[in-house]
Amino acid sequence: MEYLVTMTTHVPGGTPQEAIEDIRAREAAHSRGLAAQGHLHRLWRPPLQPGEWRSLGLFAAADAGQLEEILASMPLRAWRTDVVTPLSPHPDDPAQAPGAGQQTGEFLTTFSVTIPQGTPAPAVGDAEAREAQRTHELAEQGHLVRLWRMPGQGRALGLWRAGDADQMQAIVESLPLSADGWMTTQTTPLTQHPGDPALTSGS
Repeated sequence: MEYLVTMTTHVPGGTPQEAIEDIRAREAAHSRGLAAQGHLHRLWRPPLQPGEWRSLGLFAAADAGQLEEILASMPLRAWRTDVVTPLSPHPDDPAQAPGAGQQTGEFLTTFSVTIPQGTPAPAVGDAEAREAQRTHELAEQGHLVRLWRMPGQGRALGLWRAGDADQMQAIVESLPLSADGWMTTQTTPLTQHPGDPALTSGS
């Protein structure tokens, strides 16, 4: 099972710089070990405020208990709070091997679909079929990397590649459920994390 983990680190006041560098080095080494074991797939940095330490990680574990053991084993956990979002398979997931996206930026999108009450079932089926076809096209073009279901009705998480925020917005607007007004989207631009396993995997 895969999980998206938002990891926020709060360094205690007065901590010597040497101690910070030491724990960062141990965290990086431990993250490489988790990647080698297949538990850590990707690491990103979302937009940050000055002095803020926050990362997004894509982890794999058999269940929530094993994930907690993995997260608890990480050196920075002593200074960190984690918010875990369990992910489940999405029928439109292209299931590409996670990669770093060398020529384009990466983005996470959170989709929330609300079907208007009273919409005939055939209309719903047609919209879902058009959405599946469009996501397949975007996957073939290299824009859609992964797609997961999130907890909650009609919620999904997407990992995308696009040249810039404008192109990403155009991609979202091209999705039939968005064009129909049935879907709202929250987009998070991502930047490379030095500990991202994809940077050293050769992908």
